[in-house]
This record gives sequence, structure tokens and C-alpha cells, in this order.
Amino acid sequence: MTTPSQVDLDPGRDYPLAARRPELLKTPTGKRLDELTMDAVLAGEVAAEDLRIAPETLRLQAQIADRMGRPQLAQNFRRAAELTALPDELVLSIYNSLRPRASTKQQLIDIADELEGTYSATMCARLVREAADVYERRDILARGEDGR
Repeated sequence: MTTPSQVDLDPGRDYPLAARRPELLKTPTGKRLDELTMDAVLAGEVAAEDLRIAPETLRLQAQIADRMGRPQLAQNFRRAAELTALPDELVLSIYNSLRPRASTKQQLIDIADELEGTYSATMCARLVREAADVYERRDILARGEDGR
């Protein structure tokens, strides 16, 4: 059985996926796109979780971006796929922590460790560690209790 991530996508033929390859796209709960209808919503057959993007969809989008020669966009899609495993509150907290002068270097390192250790979000952890180093070089980290 072929999984969506094993599909060889051609951007010219397959993009946009929702229009040209809808059979590859499912909600996090496994519903197909054609099951997300207004009638299904009114019948109570569609939950909020059905309206979220699935990590596999983001990985497929990354594959398209790679094939289009847009590696940075592809990496963004892959990081987003990792973030789907995190609670919304944590994503917002991390976002706020990454604002200039919002966190110390150690706080950012702790976030990266949690991303990697608890959620296996290695690409996101790498990005947060990189941000900690860049913020340190640019002197835009928060000051800790010791003034550093």
C-alpha cells in the first residue's frame, strides 16, 4: 500500500492538491475532503478536529515545494507538520517566546529541548536553537535574573 508521502508528485500535474489529487488529502481524523460538507456539519458529523490540517498534507506540500525549487518553503511545511502534534497553547507560547527580548537564551534552549524530547519536533527544535544563537549575537535576548 502506498502512503501519501511515498507518492511521486509532479507540481505541474498535481498542484493544487485539493483540486487535482484530493484522494491524497485526509483530515487528522481520517475524513476525506469530500466528506466535509455543509450537510455533514449541520448533521454534527464534522468536528473541529476535522477542519485542522493533517501533518501528511503538509509533508505533501513540502514535496511540491521541493520540486518547484523552493527548499525554504519546503522546510517551513515540514516544521509546520511537526507543530501539528503540539497543543495550540504551546504553539502560541513558543511564538511569543521567540519575540525579541522575550526570552533568555536558556529559556529558548529549554523550549528546544522540550520540542525535541517530548514531541520529536527536531526541525522546530533546531530552529529555536538557531534563533537563540542569532538573538545572542544581535543582543536581543531577555536579561536573566543575573542581568545576562
